[in-house]
Amino acid sequence: MDIYSSKLSPVLDIGVGVFLIVIAGLSIVGNVLVLVVAYRRSSKMKPPEMLSINLAVTDLGAAISMYPLAALSAWNHRWLGGDGTCVYYGLVGFLFGTASIMNLTVMAVVRFAVSVNNLSPREQISRRTVKILCAWIWLYAFTWALLPIIGWGRYGPEPFGLSCSLAWRWMKVDGFSFVITIMCFNLAFPSLIIVTCYFGISLKLYCTYRNCIKEGLQIPNIVKMNRRLLIIAILISASFIVSWTPYGLVNLWYVLRSGYPLPPEVTLLPCLFAKCATVYNPLIYYTFSKRFKREVRHLFTLCCIGSSPSQAVVNQSRDSMVSQRHNQVTVIGINQLLDRSYCPGDANNAPG
Repeated sequence: MDIYSSKLSPVLDIGVGVFLIVIAGLSIVGNVLVLVVAYRRSSKMKPPEMLSINLAVTDLGAAISMYPLAALSAWNHRWLGGDGTCVYYGLVGFLFGTASIMNLTVMAVVRFAVSVNNLSPREQISRRTVKILCAWIWLYAFTWALLPIIGWGRYGPEPFGLSCSLAWRWMKVDGFSFVITIMCFNLAFPSLIIVTCYFGISLKLYCTYRNCIKEGLQIPNIVKMNRRLLIIAILISASFIVSWTPYGLVNLWYVLRSGYPLPPEVTLLPCLFAKCATVYNPLIYYTFSKRFKREVRHLFTLCCIGSSPSQAVVNQSRDSMVSQRHNQVTVIGINQLLDRSYCPGDANNAPG
């Protein structure tokens, strides 16, 4: 039996190819916009925001290096290139997937560290530290991606034949320890850390809100901003975990219950759902970040409609003034506001 031939109907193959091209296009456009906006405001960027850029790089890399090959294979009704491209596809998929989940984990830990200390992100973590964290993320992901090449685990085709990943079906005996290890260190433990960190941040913000309401104070803008940033971070992390969890569960089924194979169509859906994870982040930024939405609209005006140089200078100056005023308020007020973020109960809970 040809392991690289499609196990789906020809019509479904064509539909899968179209779907992958659409997802690739959306992902490339969205993440390129994230990188362009980041470049335009690089001088004002806080160090933790570099992790968001790193996340956009992983999503963009996956969309460019993987999805077109899978789409062409779907239209060909057979995986193109055989063993060589299959190993390549599995390796880069594992690389970018691991880099993404670890990037989200580091983002959660950094946000938690900044939140529990009454300092601004610029003071709490340096640009050099973030660069070291980014380098560690890629080294960690690259190490895991190489392990199947050197003999622990293996890469192979997916059950439906139009994609390649870890060869889950053939790792029940010789690769079972590898499967359990990657599920723990690259999905379960990172997810637990992410949930714990954002729960801690949410609790601190809740205490701040409760304190303001009790004292009859207006909710400060800095607290509202932190709430919006928290929503963005939680949605980004949740979208990735929710996208990849069905895929992980289906592959665990193949490892633990290899004698009861699932229909090819059933194994296809979680795979396609996981690939959609590269699209969500720019949509979340555009929906919840006023600054990102403003920058994207400004870029659209410059590229598609055409804006005079003088108007572009005016818009740039206005955005700069708003950003400077916003940063000034943040630095001045964050210590005073977050110092009051205790949860009131009895008198012993109040700050001295």
